[in-house]
Amino acid sequence: MSSKRVKVLFVCMGNICRSPTVEAVFKKTVKQAGLEDAIFSDSVGTHDYHIGEPPDERAQQAARKRGYDMSKLRARQVETRDFEQFDYILAMDRDNLVLLERKCPSQHRNKLALFCDFDEGHAGQEVPDPYFGGAKGFERVLDMAEQVAASLLAHLREKLK
Repeated sequence: MSSKRVKVLFVCMGNICRSPTVEAVFKKTVKQAGLEDAIFSDSVGTHDYHIGEPPDERAQQAARKRGYDMSKLRARQVETRDFEQFDYILAMDRDNLVLLERKCPSQHRNKLALFCDFDEGHAGQEVPDPYFGGAKGFERVLDMAEQVAASLLAHLREKLK
C-alpha cells in the first residue's frame, strides 16, 4: 500500500441529502475494509443554502435504518482549497459537475467526475435529488450509494497498490 492518503469529496447542491448520504455510506464501506488510514472522504454543496445544517431528517432516517450515522455531518460549500486538497471530486449530477468545472482551477479539472461513473452498472447516470420527493427517493439514493461506493472502493484499492 502507498503511504499517500487518497482524499475523496462528494458534491451535490445543498450538501444535505445526496452527498452526505454518499459520504456516510462510503465512510462505512472504507471502515469495513480497514482502509480508514488510507482513504479520507468528505462532502460539500455547490450552493450555500444550508451551510452549518445537519443532513435532511428524511435522509438521516433512511440512513439510520441501514446502519449509517449522519448525525455529526454538517453542510458546507465547496471552497477553492478543496480542489487542491482532494484527489477525487465527485458530483452527484451533471448540473453540479458543470458548476464545479466553472469553479475549478484548470490544473485540477482531471479530479472532477460523476460519482456514478465509478460503477459499470450506473455509469452515465445521476444520483436523483430526493429533496422534493417522498421516502422512496431517499431509499433510491442509498441503493445507488451502496452499489457505487463498493465499486469506487475497488477502484481506489487498485490505486493504493
